[in-house]
Amino acid sequence: MDIRVEQASLHWQHHCVFSHLNLDLPDGQWTSILGQSGVGKSSLVQLLCGIADEADIQGEIHCSDGQPLAGRVAWMAQQDLLLPWLSLTDNVLLGARLQQRRKPSAQQQELAQYLLQQVGLGERASALPAQLSGGQRQRVALARTLFQDQPLVCMDEPFSALDAINRLKLQNLAAELLSDRTVLMITHDPLEALRLSDRVLVLQGSPAQLSDPITPAGTAPRPIDDTELLQQQAQLLGLLAEERA
Repeated sequence: MDIRVEQASLHWQHHCVFSHLNLDLPDGQWTSILGQSGVGKSSLVQLLCGIADEADIQGEIHCSDGQPLAGRVAWMAQQDLLLPWLSLTDNVLLGARLQQRRKPSAQQQELAQYLLQQVGLGERASALPAQLSGGQRQRVALARTLFQDQPLVCMDEPFSALDAINRLKLQNLAAELLSDRTVLMITHDPLEALRLSDRVLVLQGSPAQLSDPITPAGTAPRPIDDTELLQQQAQLLGLLAEERA
């Protein structure tokens, strides 16, 4: 389904961060938003996830199937947010356990095992989070996001806490596993946005507005040394540097 945010406005400490902002999230496409800190990117994600403080941010959300978006969003944060006393399998199953208030079914447990295999951790299913590296923990967080199987996946700087090599590996994995999903990702990394996205937007100005979309050619994940991609990265860095000037 297509999703549209209309007339979104955010006020913080008597300051208008953005107003009359519209955002389209086309079905099955990956959209990324860049912008300097404090411009309201994460607040947009919170609005879509239904966890925003309504006193600060307001806006209308419309889905092309005519149904409310509430309860149909999977969220992946910058930190993995794994519960340290649960195994990897139980961390993936956490959402189901909380919603159902009972032990997950055999089918759900089988799905959790399958997703852990998909992210390369099938052999560590019974391990605790403390036994994993940072990159492995974020792989579990990706599996947990996929387990929710929601129409919209929102990702708020999901790879920024990783080192460069693990970041590239997890970007590649996310591009593969989320290839048919509608995704909104917030990031500070222009190259990451261009590697993974169908559409890249910049949120800038005061009050902030979204730029026209940049649409990278080819299929994600795009190679980091692609000439056109590097030119678009320079274009995005120019926009962001202009904002800071």
